[in-house]
Amino acid sequence: MGQGNIDCRHLSNTSREASHPECLSSGSNAKGRDDASLVASRKGMPVSPKLRIMVIGAVNVDICAKPFRPLVGADSNPGRVTVSMGGVGRNIAHNLRLLGQPVSLITVFGDDSNGERIRRDLEHLGIDISSSFTEAHRATSSYVFITDEKGEMQLAISDMAICERMTPQIMEERLDVMNQSCLCVIDANLPADTIHFLAEHVTVPLFADPVSTAKLHKLQPVLSHLHTLKPNRLEAEMLTGVRIRDEASLHEAAAFLLHTGVQRVFITLGDKGVLCADQEQQQLLPPLVADVKSTTGGGDCFLAALAYAYRMGFSLEESGSLALAAGAICAEGEQTINEQLSARLVHTRAGVHMPE
Repeated sequence: MGQGNIDCRHLSNTSREASHPECLSSGSNAKGRDDASLVASRKGMPVSPKLRIMVIGAVNVDICAKPFRPLVGADSNPGRVTVSMGGVGRNIAHNLRLLGQPVSLITVFGDDSNGERIRRDLEHLGIDISSSFTEAHRATSSYVFITDEKGEMQLAISDMAICERMTPQIMEERLDVMNQSCLCVIDANLPADTIHFLAEHVTVPLFADPVSTAKLHKLQPVLSHLHTLKPNRLEAEMLTGVRIRDEASLHEAAAFLLHTGVQRVFITLGDKGVLCADQEQQQLLPPLVADVKSTTGGGDCFLAALAYAYRMGFSLEESGSLALAAGAICAEGEQTINEQLSARLVHTRAGVHMPE
């Protein structure tokens, strides 16, 4: 598909950014920005909470089992089992730290060894978890999956019941710190009533990740409150009722979402790139060439880059390009998080000037 543009200026506009100009640099591409707090964060110095990116979502312990040979059902398969830190919220926060951003994470830990392990890992990464909490006598969220010998997932079980403890009451107690941040990213692992509460009470720009087709229904009632939404093609179809078969229907789906009041929509299309859309235009960007090792975690990295780009004041098209570059870098790693990710590398791959 080639590039396409559509005039969306007639659509509704409920942007929250006017009341939070401190998130944005002057100009559309942040050239020459003098942000002392960003410099401080990179040197490990204290950063004003108001300039932090707030992430609210799930943490997991991910347990992956990969056989050496084709799977044999109902039998023991020799292979390799690895344990890593995961969860959409945690992954987004981790990627933001790799991009040099000051980050706070609100999540829930169980009072078990897995919870302590994740907590130590987050602290080591420099992610502020002072507003997170621990639930007594509950297991930390975990995700167990079995792949085939090529690494493609074949079966998974998620134990995320603890996420239901992230209630509106818990969020209300932390509302002040949320609204002192620069922007807020949520994932759809949160309970539906909690997402509704956040949509009604968070006053900074709100970014959302649908997570999966099974959970995106939680976002449907609050679309008008979202600043940025990142669905994939299937999720966009389910949110809009538009079957995306060609470029025209793709633009139609994006226009539908924008008409609800969402300010920016990025519909990811796999090997077809991404459609970037706001109230002024729609732009289809082709994918970047990548030596793909794993696609797991790519969406989390993509959204982290969108949050980074918005905070730094980049335009719609630049934001999409930076997110595509971040996703490509993530896919070139063996793990969910590619530790090689950095703002400089993302800007180089995207061909977007990096702020001084």
